[in-house]
Amino acid sequence: MADTVTREDADGVATITLLRPGLTSALRRELLDVVTEVAADESVRAVLLTGSGRAFCVGQDLAEHVESLRGNAETSLSIVEAEYNPLVLALSGLRVPVVVGINGACAGAGLGIALAGDIRVAAAGAKFTTAFTGIGLSSDSALASRLVHCVGGSRAAQLLLLPEPFPAETAEQWGLVHRVVPADQVADEARALAVRLAAGPTAAYRAVKTVLATAATDSLEETLALEARLQTPLGTSVDHREAVEAFLAKRPAVFTGH
Repeated sequence: MADTVTREDADGVATITLLRPGLTSALRRELLDVVTEVAADESVRAVLLTGSGRAFCVGQDLAEHVESLRGNAETSLSIVEAEYNPLVLALSGLRVPVVVGINGACAGAGLGIALAGDIRVAAAGAKFTTAFTGIGLSSDSALASRLVHCVGGSRAAQLLLLPEPFPAETAEQWGLVHRVVPADQVADEARALAVRLAAGPTAAYRAVKTVLATAATDSLEETLALEARLQTPLGTSVDHREAVEAFLAKRPAVFTGH
């Protein structure tokens, strides 16, 4: 597994690092395995997903893909349903906060994977692109949906139909990333955010993620009902009581996720 993906745990944070820029079949399978393990690990209170080298993730490994095209073009993209979709669903289904440290180039399915996280920190000058139509494909990895939610339908159409590269600074202006820092500070900044979230009220974060998952499509009545269902048990949680007591005592709260 160390050839494509690594996992390191500390301070309640599971750090998942992509060791290759291109999404080979091996990397996709191993990343899904790691994300599945993390999802089942109750000691994990936040996740940090990042890359290595000069790129975060540039999408499908085209050298591997062209071999599939030469072999059987009709089935070459069966991997979208078999491998990409389960991976994106697993990332999106993580019930703890997910910070994405975008250390370099972020393209195609790599952008879809980055947008599956909750908070994104990008390296100054890092290049972003949707890439897909540039190689004669439509989007996958839920990129169309993520872009519509992040930047609206009009700009999403622009980004997908005209897959021109844009820098991290523009991505920040559009709301695709939340912080842009010098490249040598991405790891520290992203980890600091992940550690901060891991020390927070993780049950409340889980509820926030649940509401946000459907807030864009639910009716007002449905959102209100869901918020009420989630808020009621949180009102009796240890973390809520601790936060109120800490506020009144003018001291920092200590959250346990209960």
